[in-house]
Amino acid sequence: MRFPEEFLNELKSRVRLSDVVGKKVALKKRGKDWVGLSPFSSEKTPSFYVHDDRGFYKCFSTQKSGDAITFLMETERLTFAESVEKLARDYGLELPKQTAEEERQYRRKTTLIEWVEKACLFFEDQLRKPAGAAARVYLEKRGFGPEAWKRHRMGFAPDGWRMLLDLLTKEGASVEELIEAGLVVQPEEGADGKSRQPWDRFRNRVIFPITDHSERVIAFGARTLEPDGKPKYLNSSDSPLFHKGRTLYRYMAAREAMAAIKEGPLSQGLIVTEGYVDAIALAEAGIGSAVAPLGTALTEEQLELLWRAGPEPILCFDGDAAGIRAAWRACDRALPLIEPGKTLYFVLLPDGMDPDDVVRVRGAGAMREMLTSARPLVDLLWIRELDAEPLDTPERRAGFEARLMAAVGLIKHPGVKKAYERELRDRLYWHARGTRNGANGGGRGSGAPGAPLGKKGFSPGPTGLGGLRLVVRAIESPRMMEQAPEALAKAVFDDPDADAIRTAAFDVYNGSEMLDRTTVAAHLRSLGRKRAVELLETFPVGQPMDPLSNEGRDWLDAIGRFHVARTLAVEVQATKRADEEGVEIMSAAHQARIMQKVIERRSASRSVVDEATTSPASDGAQDLRNAIGGMGAAMESKRSED
Repeated sequence: MRFPEEFLNELKSRVRLSDVVGKKVALKKRGKDWVGLSPFSSEKTPSFYVHDDRGFYKCFSTQKSGDAITFLMETERLTFAESVEKLARDYGLELPKQTAEEERQYRRKTTLIEWVEKACLFFEDQLRKPAGAAARVYLEKRGFGPEAWKRHRMGFAPDGWRMLLDLLTKEGASVEELIEAGLVVQPEEGADGKSRQPWDRFRNRVIFPITDHSERVIAFGARTLEPDGKPKYLNSSDSPLFHKGRTLYRYMAAREAMAAIKEGPLSQGLIVTEGYVDAIALAEAGIGSAVAPLGTALTEEQLELLWRAGPEPILCFDGDAAGIRAAWRACDRALPLIEPGKTLYFVLLPDGMDPDDVVRVRGAGAMREMLTSARPLVDLLWIRELDAEPLDTPERRAGFEARLMAAVGLIKHPGVKKAYERELRDRLYWHARGTRNGANGGGRGSGAPGAPLGKKGFSPGPTGLGGLRLVVRAIESPRMMEQAPEALAKAVFDDPDADAIRTAAFDVYNGSEMLDRTTVAAHLRSLGRKRAVELLETFPVGQPMDPLSNEGRDWLDAIGRFHVARTLAVEVQATKRADEEGVEIMSAAHQARIMQKVIERRSASRSVVDEATTSPASDGAQDLRNAIGGMGAAMESKRSED
């Protein structure tokens, strides 16, 4: 909806910003302004200022600023329209009407919402009356007491055919309105052609209210209390207020809870459970960012709702066959939609447990640990196809690769598709290598991507941690990437995760995204490269380099001669392999000749760079590029000689 400028100005004039902010931030008066701890970062010294007279806030720790509308968008993850509607409702300002038809639709929806709200109050009241005894017992067995009933507005629909219908019609509702709101069912004509009387949709069921983006009740989910009752779970029918494929249970409450999480995986997206009770169980255990779909597989509209709240939602499925099938469906549904800033993570719970079971049996800490260890979409895709059939013949191994590539073909975003294809082919290589060597652990060797981070297995050399230092410094200094992209691209890294960081940096750089550690780490995280992410995030932070500075020249020199050092390492490794296989070891004199050639090339490469950067006629950056290119060509021509 488009809001006229005069309406927005009127809304802002009615809102006292400190009242809106004060619901989220503990503010203290300082002169004519207010100050508090930033809601956008973790800080000990207040740097968040609210200026009521000018109607805006300023956060000096994050440099964020804005008005009341912006504040709601930032802290509650609302859209602009949702923020405006919430403020207008809170401050008693009627939304503008554009046409007569829109006015009619608005009145119609408002009337239906009023009847749904009255139904919710009726259900809440019935839960506390004698008729609700069985419902109370059920909820208490699930660990939900009176305080939880109140927080989540749980209720009970009595075992009567027309109790709600009779109550609301006495208060002025028409039967047609109640049918349209999804509260009453109009049965089809009987076999004799006579019309049958309508009845209440929900009978002898525990009630869970479903709210819209303004936290108004628009529908209900209900669980039967009859042992053999069918269906076990029942939702309101689709209506002008509610469409189950476009709605998530607890969506707004979960968004608000997630906005309070400042760091870690749970700050990156909502948690999706399979049912209302699971979402409530997590919320009651202090994990308030949980939502649930409404009895259907996740739809494209629901995925977009999840990504609106955060880039990396976590789908938490029961560990039984049905939960695994739901995970596969979600994987297939998401693949065409993923792109930078839109992906999924997965948790498959153990032993057929659901989140409610985990919380009650193992505790909230165990559940939180499982969620923070969620696996990325690429892992789920790999596991699914790996487990599809034994890979004991060439044909089956070819089928495995074909299935993976067919799934990758569903991805529409070209950059993400290329990254997935590269990642999966890398895994295929490591799996084949591990299988032939008799390795366990999913067929991956100890140096495979994603192996646990440890200090062993690295051999810091002149380039630092197998070339990792060169890559990280390039990420911190995009101008260096511009100077020698070919030299950096040709470098061969001993460690597969250092190589993955280099590849991710080029993906980000070539995708016209801002090249920094955060963006590269997010890209790696979406590919399941946990060890690479940890390497990148724990490597010491440096200042951006200037290509013409001493440090910049040293970097260009190092990357230009990096594959020379790598060639020597390969030759030494070849010698070791030859020794293991019983082949004659190269003579000490031959090794000395190789070392001498390497030393000569290192000296020559430094001389070329020094000459390019110190010559009075030097054109600076262009000469550096020419020097690096010449070095690379010279090295290539010498390989056969070695």
